[in-house]
Amino acid sequence: MTPRVSVIIPCLNEAEPIGDVVRDVLAIGVHEVIVVDNGSTDATAAVAAAAGARVVSAPIRGYGRACAAGVAAIDPDAEIACFIDGDGSDVPSFIPAVVAPIADGTADFVMGSRLRGHREAGSLTPQQVLAGRIAGVLLRGAYGVRFTDMSPLRAMRVDRLRALGMQEQTYGWNLEMQMRAAAGRLRCLEIPVDHRVRRGGESKVSGNLAAGLSAAWKISSTFLRLAAGLRRAQPLTAKA
Repeated sequence: MTPRVSVIIPCLNEAEPIGDVVRDVLAIGVHEVIVVDNGSTDATAAVAAAAGARVVSAPIRGYGRACAAGVAAIDPDAEIACFIDGDGSDVPSFIPAVVAPIADGTADFVMGSRLRGHREAGSLTPQQVLAGRIAGVLLRGAYGVRFTDMSPLRAMRVDRLRALGMQEQTYGWNLEMQMRAAAGRLRCLEIPVDHRVRRGGESKVSGNLAAGLSAAWKISSTFLRLAAGLRRAQPLTAKA
């Protein structure tokens, strides 16, 4: 793939699926795969490294912390950052489609929508589907940008991503990125992507009611906390 793409995979106890995920991503021809081990107690780091990933440690747990550690570790030669989950539910073969509009200069931020693509039965809970749709309504009302999901499969130029000023340390990271991109008047694009049932391990959110409620609260509070300030944000100048 050209330009050079760094794929960041935040992971917590994903030893079972992560090897196949890394190999599938590398098979696309990306510049590098960075697996961020977010305090795993299993062999996630060792399996990922054996599969060909560069492993970065972020021992203090938090999805946003793991993503930020991955961004900090991107190779200086990389031009585009792409995010994908490590449980095998995202389909790596869609990475080129997510990256292409950025590579050809037609978009600044691209996200794959699981709700618009083909989903395996049981791959998303009803609560996850509802959360994506509610977030879409809020974002459209606040910024006029159409999103239907908060999918982890997304891409942006590295310099543009670092200029966003991301701060969220837990599950609100994905929503914050969408909000900052929209508030900064970047060219945002959502494309349909397929989604599968996780390929191993246990969900940290969807399979646990308490964790799911905690994530939902964090996402909601992130929107409320950022909305007023981002409405007044200066636009991020798009590249020619």
